[in-house]
Amino acid sequence: MIFVGEGALLRRAVTHAATHGHPVDLVCSADPSDAAAADAPHLAAADVNAHADTLSRAGTDGIVWSLNNRQIFREPLLRAEGLRIVNIHNGLLPRHRGLPSVAVLFALLNGDTGYGATAHEVDAGIDTGPVLAEHRFPIGPEDRYHQVMLRGIRACHALFERILPAVAAGTAHPVRATAAEPSAYYGLRALDRLATYRDHPAYPRATDLGPFATHAPEVTRALLGPPAPASAS
Repeated sequence: MIFVGEGALLRRAVTHAATHGHPVDLVCSADPSDAAAADAPHLAAADVNAHADTLSRAGTDGIVWSLNNRQIFREPLLRAEGLRIVNIHNGLLPRHRGLPSVAVLFALLNGDTGYGATAHEVDAGIDTGPVLAEHRFPIGPEDRYHQVMLRGIRACHALFERILPAVAAGTAHPVRATAAEPSAYYGLRALDRLATYRDHPAYPRATDLGPFATHAPEVTRALLGPPAPASAS
C-alpha cells in the first residue's frame, strides 16, 4: 500500500495499516516521520503525479490511499497500470466536494443536518469518483465549526479502519456514483461569498474555527478580510 497526504490523519492510517499486517510500501508526504511507524520508505513530492513510475514500482498490492491530501491526482498517475487510488474525504459526497475547511463552513451556513466522511475511488474529476462507503453523523442546531471539523476528522479515520480490510481484499465495490445525488463544490472561490453571510443567524457558529484557525489559513484570511490600505503620510 502507498499512502499520500499529510498530518495526524495520515500518520494514524499508516500506523493502523502496519500494525494490522498490511504492507506499507511508500509514504508520500512532506514529513519523513509520517513513515516512521511503518518503517517504510518516504517520498517528499510537491507533485506526486510527477512520480507515477516510482509509485507504480513501489506498490506491491496496487492500492494507493489518499488521506488529508490536498494534491490533485492527474495524468500520468491516474492511468498508471495496476494502481487503484482510494481517497478518504472529509465530507459527504457529492454534497461537500472540495476543501473540507470550506465545506464545513458552508454546511453550517446552508443548514445541513448531516456531515461525515466518504471513501471513494479517484477519477479525473475532483471528488467525483464512485463512492465505496461513508460514515455519517448529525449536525446539531448549536454545533460549531470546530466541533463539526473534529468529528469529520474522526469519521475519516473510523471509515478508513472500517473499509481497509475490504479494499485490501479487493471486495470494496462502488455503492453509487457521486453523480447520483446533488453536488456542490467548495474551493477557495467559495470564500468570496462569505461576506454576504455576515447577518446569517448561523454565521457566529459557522465561523468559530477554534483550534482549527491555524489549520485552515484560507478561511482565517477570508474572515479577517483584505488588509486595510496604508494611509498616506
